[in-house]
Amino acid sequence: MRLLLRQVRVCHPASPHHGETLDLLLEAGRVVRLGQSLELPEEAHLVEEEGLVLVPGLVDVGVQVGDPGYEHREDLRSATRAALFGGFTDLVCQPNTLPPMDSKAEVAYLKNQSAALPVDFWPLGAVSVECRGQDITEMLDMHHAGALGFTDGEHPVQDNGLMLRALLYVKAFDGVVLNHPHDARIALDGQMHEGPLSTSLGLKGIPPLAEELMVQRDLFLAEYTGSRLHLSCLSTAASVELVRKAKERGLPVTASVAALNLAFDDSALRHFDTLFKVLPPLRSPEDRQALIQGLKDGTLDFIVSNHVPLEEELKNVEFPFAAFGATTLEGAFALSRFHLREHLSLEDLVEKWALAPRRLLGLPIPEILPGAEARFTLLQPNETWTFTPEHIRSRSRNSPLPGQTLLGRVRGVIAGGEFMENL
Repeated sequence: MRLLLRQVRVCHPASPHHGETLDLLLEAGRVVRLGQSLELPEEAHLVEEEGLVLVPGLVDVGVQVGDPGYEHREDLRSATRAALFGGFTDLVCQPNTLPPMDSKAEVAYLKNQSAALPVDFWPLGAVSVECRGQDITEMLDMHHAGALGFTDGEHPVQDNGLMLRALLYVKAFDGVVLNHPHDARIALDGQMHEGPLSTSLGLKGIPPLAEELMVQRDLFLAEYTGSRLHLSCLSTAASVELVRKAKERGLPVTASVAALNLAFDDSALRHFDTLFKVLPPLRSPEDRQALIQGLKDGTLDFIVSNHVPLEEELKNVEFPFAAFGATTLEGAFALSRFHLREHLSLEDLVEKWALAPRRLLGLPIPEILPGAEARFTLLQPNETWTFTPEHIRSRSRNSPLPGQTLLGRVRGVIAGGEFMENL
């Protein structure tokens, strides 16, 4: 690949070139030269478009990828297509496969199977064997094999003792435990956020307490152990406040929020639309505003897509029988840009989608320097567009995005020595 980017604006708060407009010459997957009025080499592809912005490649933490075992929902190639359309160069994968990613063999499998793909797939190892919440896994072996962190993914750790042991285990190598706080016993059979709307619709609600109790438990355990804790996909105002106070006390805790929970509240379920049936559930308007404020003040560290591909048979049924989950990888960044445009700048979103996830998991931050590996996303950040079913690249089609107005169009992704252009 030989590529010349002409007069692109750099939006990279961690780079000395942040805010500059320059030419960038890339070759063999690396930055060769940067400056003004660079000559177009022979056989080089020229990208020249007014208003184009270069940002570090976006990262999504906690993607459900079906390989192995659930390839009918998503395989590595379909996940790659969805990621590239959405501007992502790196996907951090949940361990909920078949078999689960609970040993170094499964970690190695993901790395080997994805090695030739332009998107990097990073494994999260399971906390418990088969993600059953009982016996702890050999985390040190998985860490050495390349696991970036440890979680049971879509099965939050319910057992207090197991969570305690996991936090103590990872402390030996400065690892991190990620947990989605959701007390299954309190949320038992809940279908949506517990509130006036769930009552009027006749649906059993999931009380905010189901999340907040586990947030408090995990914070207590993190304080006791001194270990690193990441709370995934927070959804309630009280959870945000608990994390805010924990950070003020100096606890080594980080937290994330799903793009759908920033864009919508529980009113999206007024007409029993199963595509909006997700975990954590869409909460009240007050909760949504608290999540946005948490992003603004740094309580919430980054945003995730919460991408959960499911076959049609699990979604196209009556609401109480529908499974939780939505595919959002293709439009999660543009969805957050549209709904947060009055609250967070493009620079803020780059921090939340590209830089903070890398810092948490120890991934290298792309640099704009001669010789550096090129892992960038090209955006038209102010282009408004409407998501349609034709934009879905995932193998599953349980996306609530068709018909939604989005802001910011991905023009292409540079990763793995290739330039993938979105036309």
